[in-house]
Amino acid sequence: MGFARTYSVALVGLHGHIVDVEADVSQGLPGFVLLGLPDTALNESKERVRSAAKNSGISLTQHRLTINLTPATLPKRGSGFDLAMVIAALQAERNLNPSGDCVFLGELGLDGSLRSVPGILPAVKAAADAGHSRVVVPHANVAEASLIPGIQVAGFRCLAEVFSAFGASTENLKYPPAPVESVTPNPSAHTAVLADMSDVAGQQQGRFALEIAAAGGHHILLQGPPGSGKTMLAERLPTILPLLDDEAAMEVTAIQSLCSSDASLSELVRIPPFEAPHHSASAPAILGGGSGIPRPGCVSKAHRGVLFLDEAPEFKRTVLDSLRQPLESGEIVLDRAAASAIYPARFQLVLAANPCPCGMNVGTGADCTCTPRERRSYFSRLSGPLLTV
Repeated sequence: MGFARTYSVALVGLHGHIVDVEADVSQGLPGFVLLGLPDTALNESKERVRSAAKNSGISLTQHRLTINLTPATLPKRGSGFDLAMVIAALQAERNLNPSGDCVFLGELGLDGSLRSVPGILPAVKAAADAGHSRVVVPHANVAEASLIPGIQVAGFRCLAEVFSAFGASTENLKYPPAPVESVTPNPSAHTAVLADMSDVAGQQQGRFALEIAAAGGHHILLQGPPGSGKTMLAERLPTILPLLDDEAAMEVTAIQSLCSSDASLSELVRIPPFEAPHHSASAPAILGGGSGIPRPGCVSKAHRGVLFLDEAPEFKRTVLDSLRQPLESGEIVLDRAAASAIYPARFQLVLAANPCPCGMNVGTGADCTCTPRERRSYFSRLSGPLLTV
């Protein structure tokens, strides 16, 4: 019978909040009670934690185990609390030494392996800002966590290694088989656009317009018939933008860390991002949203970079008009019933459009099959306030 406390981090947007993970072992029928406003994935962690501990050599208590995540009013989502929960549970039984102010982040496999979780960069930054001196993360997230200065980072491949580091007897510990090493693409390398402005032949006016937009941070509308090179020019705008400074690179890397669930970042992203959603994208896909805690959309993924809307008049007018607020303020506020999140959204907007629905209204327009009403209706989706932002 006993009580123990460890620490983890809950992310609401890009802002991290320290969560106290409290474990209490008491007399009563065997059971595992999880409190503190968990979501579905977090509720399922009870079975992951119990199986991972057993398969690592130290089983959880057969008494009543209660784990409370405080503050209880803060919504919590994801599997990143698994490691903090199992450490707190075993410390309550005096099977592990106290961990002090150490913060634990990581998902558990049933065999006891530690798996990477998204959002490590903003989570570790929140821990450092809150005054914590040490953080334990899965080995796959060590490079990303080490990007935050002023905090000691420890990485482990499995739960048995964590148990050994915190004073457990090594005699009965079980280690899972070594995973097959696979080469995972680095998201920071994805941002290195292979295209270059030198690929564009001719188009002096278009190139000059992009140079002015890049120098002054202006938004731009490219209009021309199909095949005239609008998309080719827009894709090369990030290559002539300056590299991101430390503050901007940290913001962009934090957003990519939150959005990428299959890879870990190893360095700050210095190249401005480029987002090009399809014209069928909905408002939540562009702005952000989703159930529970809102997720970032394309306007946030393009923060400090370029948001390219090809075939702009084909987007729903409500979607286009919803861009006006983030264009003016440089951030997007997403309010939902469960939580509210604020994401940065300072980007350059590049619109591309044909001169008419058929795209042939060039020169004398002899080949154009559109009526004047169709042409007016085509461009009426681009509202005046959007074009003057």
